[in-house]
Amino acid sequence: MDRSDKHIPVLAKLVGELLAVRQGDVVVDATVGLGGHAALLAASAGASGTLLGLDVDPNNLELAKQHLAESDATVVLLRGNFAELDAGLAEAGLEKADVILADLGVSSTQLDEPERGFSFASDGPLDMRMDERLQTTAADLVNRLREEELANILYQNAQERQSRRIARRICTARKDKRITRTLRLAGIVASAMNVDPSSRRSKIHPATRTFQALRIAVNDELGALDTLLEIAPRHLKPGGRIGVISFHSLEDGRVKANFRANKSAGIYQIVTKKPLVADAEEREANPRSRSAKLRVAIRTENEIGDAQDGGWQGRAGLAASTERHDSGRC
Repeated sequence: MDRSDKHIPVLAKLVGELLAVRQGDVVVDATVGLGGHAALLAASAGASGTLLGLDVDPNNLELAKQHLAESDATVVLLRGNFAELDAGLAEAGLEKADVILADLGVSSTQLDEPERGFSFASDGPLDMRMDERLQTTAADLVNRLREEELANILYQNAQERQSRRIARRICTARKDKRITRTLRLAGIVASAMNVDPSSRRSKIHPATRTFQALRIAVNDELGALDTLLEIAPRHLKPGGRIGVISFHSLEDGRVKANFRANKSAGIYQIVTKKPLVADAEEREANPRSRSAKLRVAIRTENEIGDAQDGGWQGRAGLAASTERHDSGRC
């Protein structure tokens, strides 16, 4: 089954209007996923345009390839994190883009596959790697980090107010047996918070923030976003547009701060004074869109100095720090 047929890209109308892709444009979908946004952008770029799609998940790339098979634009799909925008453009033989889009949401294919370990809806290995080439899994973090380090991850990456209580319970539980399955971790978190997930009083699953925090840590999502935001201006043509769709305040805050800093430096003009969100009709049709926020900026004519190459430094740093924690104890 071509699962891309069921994919509904969030904020598609707003993306189309505000990124304003024209015939012949070079467009980068830095998180191509199943190709929903990419298909719309490529259609606007037309036969004289080019669409570069990046994704760390080879399964997503294959589905995106199917979705974009009939596109008139030149389509180049590469496996890579959006923090590797420099390398992706170079490999595609491109220097600068007219449009860059990054949809920071987790792919539905990853959430729907229990073996990926992203969801507590069904049992699976506690993995959470978007890119299988990464060395550290969520199970590694849960079983290796000291209680204080776990609590810090839960609070800093998901603003979990009961982070210390949850970390303490995790450390106690792992003494009996290594935590390797999603449902076991979800149960531990629910127990720590004294919340029954099946209760009508529980509007969201008590493990939601814990799973978000671990996923962000495993994939160094915030570090990768910082790198993308840092290097993007160097690869946008004057008048080019960048759009970022975020799904929680930690992401949106970074995008907001970066756009404002670049505006102060004369590098960007901000199109969206406030983040744009889905209307009622879209929220009803696509529940995933309810937390989506879009910000857009335009690259000015001003020159900028060469920024330091961010590359994979943030992701390598995560691996190094995790190795130092291998011997950690509660």
